[in-house]
Amino acid sequence: MRYTGPKVRLSRRAGVPLTRKAVRYFEARPYPPGEHGRKTNRRTAGDYSLRLMEKQKLRWYYDVSERQLRRYWDLALRRPGSSGAELVVLLETRLASLVLRSGLAPSIYAARQYVSHGHITVDGRKVDIPSYLVKPGQVVAVRERSRRMQPFVAAAEGVYADEVTAPYLAVELKELRFTLVGKPERAQVRVPVDEQLVVEHYSR
Repeated sequence: MRYTGPKVRLSRRAGVPLTRKAVRYFEARPYPPGEHGRKTNRRTAGDYSLRLMEKQKLRWYYDVSERQLRRYWDLALRRPGSSGAELVVLLETRLASLVLRSGLAPSIYAARQYVSHGHITVDGRKVDIPSYLVKPGQVVAVRERSRRMQPFVAAAEGVYADEVTAPYLAVELKELRFTLVGKPERAQVRVPVDEQLVVEHYSR
């Protein structure tokens, strides 16, 4: 099941800020949560714990359940190329992930909500499934009737946008739309996870 508790707590457990909001909180408390958080030494964790944590970080970063991640792993295994890289690419091309990456949402949680509430279209048709896999050439946009909502007004002004646009996206923020111009390459995806450890976790 998906985690629904405090999001900054996840970043402190993972050891890296997983969202923009978590950055300043993590800088103030860069140790795990809980009574014994300050005394925890991540460097002494065993191999299994390290692999498990990388898998959890990937789950938390993309806000997917264990069942969903396992399904993407099975899909990645059937694709040519590195299974770990293909796993990251599959997660990155989820509709909710791209809505975040394009600058239309401030966090993966908001992006998921925007999609689920029917504010997003793909090639002009409403899609309310956050896990929908976007294909190269497809155009994603905010529905016309939703564009006057405050979060999307802010998005059009570039409030949520990264300093550098992902090279696999052609973004038109003022029009509240973007196009997936090509399949992402692993080196282009900014996710703080060592996917090889995830591969080792699932291959054990």
